[in-house]
Amino acid sequence: MQKRRTHIAMVGIPAVSHVYPSLEVIRELVARGHRVTYANDPSVEALVTESGAEFVANTSILPTQDNDWPEDPVGAMNLFLDNAVQSLPQLHESYDGDVPDLYMYDIGGYQARAIAQRQGRPALQLSPAMVAWDTYFEEVGKHILSLPGADEYSAKFTRWLTECGVSPTDGVEFSGVPEQALALIPSAMQPHADRVDTDRVTFVGPCFDLREGGDGWARPADADNVLLVSLGSTFTRRPDFYRECLKAFGDLPGWHVVLQIGKYVDAEDLGEIPTNVEVHSWVPQRAILDEADAFVTHAGMGGSSEGLLAGVPMIAVPQAADQFMNADRLVELGVARRIDTEDATAEALRTALEELVSDGKVAERSARIQAETKAEGGTKRAADLIEALLD
Repeated sequence: MQKRRTHIAMVGIPAVSHVYPSLEVIRELVARGHRVTYANDPSVEALVTESGAEFVANTSILPTQDNDWPEDPVGAMNLFLDNAVQSLPQLHESYDGDVPDLYMYDIGGYQARAIAQRQGRPALQLSPAMVAWDTYFEEVGKHILSLPGADEYSAKFTRWLTECGVSPTDGVEFSGVPEQALALIPSAMQPHADRVDTDRVTFVGPCFDLREGGDGWARPADADNVLLVSLGSTFTRRPDFYRECLKAFGDLPGWHVVLQIGKYVDAEDLGEIPTNVEVHSWVPQRAILDEADAFVTHAGMGGSSEGLLAGVPMIAVPQAADQFMNADRLVELGVARRIDTEDATAEALRTALEELVSDGKVAERSARIQAETKAEGGTKRAADLIEALLD
């Protein structure tokens, strides 16, 4: 008897750093014959459909296009909650007549957990970032919930959950560790990994496309060493930092430098570009890291994971959010130096690069963590675990 074709629904948010981590999992599930629909904002439709999933329009109010996020944590939390509130009716319109066998959802997708409960369907969180450990609330959460506006936020969350008829109605518990989650990050990047509830959370490591040459970038024949400089996709308005990088690494003997500057800065604004540097608004980061000998990164979880998976030493220049914690974690692992933006002079950057690549112990640690990260299973293990939920 032919196995029934299952319907898996993914519910995401339109932040690129939250979309990319699960795309290879989606692609693998489609290749295995599952029907996968993906509800997200139209701004990321092209990314979604390239994976083979059927796109389901679900308009978002998150400020991912202009990157105009509130500076205070409670303000950001309110945005995610408001987005979930306005998203849920859209999900019902799309899925009440096409109920999936399984919902998968991003950490910001509270609406997916709500509709799954209301339809009596299983739900699986795909986390592109660190997850909570056993004392997370006492060490981190309590501080956030003591900030101005937190009481109003909690009350609003409770009202919404009560109106939805889902449980628990406590927002902290509802948005905390879910019943089932796959962490799409190296366990090496997880704070207090030994204190995470592994009955609920499984670390599968980063799920990137590891096919050789998939993005068509080749190491120049005359490059003894390759350095990638990238601050990711969002916090890239840093022309002064890019100029310091050009001073630090331009014409550095034996080094070929790939500098990604994002969509907010023009290469013309950087002045004269040294002959050993190529400048782009976007680059195929995975392909370059496979050839790289070092990586200057903003220490977003995606970039940190890619660096560990490639086994390259890193200079972490955190910009916002969890990047400061990630940078410190990379330093703790012994594979990186942290330099804050205000301290990222040409001299400091060049010194950090020279120290990293000349330290044999850094190379040994990078290779060991690379092997451990690959052993976590990545895309295929994630797909296997998802299919086990469908049996």
